[in-house]
Parts: sequence; C-alpha cells; structure tokens
Amino acid sequence: MEFIETEIKDLWEITPRVFSDQRGYFMESFQIERFREKGIAESFVQDNTSFSKKGVLRGLHFQKSPYAQGKLVSVTFGKVLDVVVDIRKSSPTYGRYYRCILDDKQHKMLLVPEGMAHGFLALTDSLFTYKCTQLYHRESEAGISWNDKDLSIDWGISDPMLSEKDAALPSFHQVMDKL
Repeated sequence: MEFIETEIKDLWEITPRVFSDQRGYFMESFQIERFREKGIAESFVQDNTSFSKKGVLRGLHFQKSPYAQGKLVSVTFGKVLDVVVDIRKSSPTYGRYYRCILDDKQHKMLLVPEGMAHGFLALTDSLFTYKCTQLYHRESEAGISWNDKDLSIDWGISDPMLSEKDAALPSFHQVMDKL
C-alpha cells in the first residue's frame, strides 16, 4: 500500500497494490499493521455501502462530537469526485477542502479523520463503500450545503440530484457557529 498524506493534516490517500491477471484482480483494502506503520490507529466499527446513479451528490455530511466518525472510503464500482472539508476549528487547514477522484480502476481510497465533512458526486453509476470509526448516531448527524459560496467547491456540476435533506443543508458558517 502507498500512503500519501494530503495538504490537510491526517487526511490520507491510500493506493493498494492490485494483482491483476486474465481472471480479474485481487487487492488488500485494509491491513491494520500497514496503517499502524504510518501512525494511523483507527479502529473501524461499521461498514456502509451506497449506490448512486450518475449525477447524484451526497453530502457534505458529518457527525458531531462525541460521535464524530472517521472513514475509510473507496469506490467498488464506478467513479466519484470525493470531497472532504476540514471542520476542526483548531486545525491550520480549518475551512479548506480537498477533492480527488476515486474509481474502480485505480482503487485509491481516502482515509478521512474525525472532524471532517464528507461528500461525493457520482460521475458514473457508482457503488461507494466506507468503514466508520463510530456507529451511526442519528441525533449527531449534521451537514453543510454542497454549494456553499464561502467554501467555493468546484464540483463540476450546477444541478446535481440531491436528497431533500441534502438540498436543505445550511451554510458552512451557519453550521460552524453552532458547534
């Protein structure tokens, strides 16, 4: 596995070794010792999978402390634009975002630490999987509007398919003023 630390502290891009032949491929998507070698001590307690049609945007979601979730995200099938926003007020990269492409060709993963809002745009029909460090806790669920003007995230789309809940999410400053 190759671990690349991004410009946002504790946010890692991880590229697994993929062994391919005429039958298909094999890859190791998580191995605790490889993570520990990099000083990453995450423990995962829940796995989730979502299917999204092309043009669906999910997020930007997070859970408030003390139920904040770290995530190891990847795409099993398809291609997404993955976006993470640092919402840790004490972080030097507070309010900054990171975006990358995750797909079923490169098999790259993103390790998203607690204290980040996360979302993705399905660039094709996509199967998205993620491991979480905390169990889902409905009362701690929160989010930030995908098209917040202060964040100015370039999603490459002006009219994505959104859930009613995601379409009504507040701005970055409205959320952060309450935390």
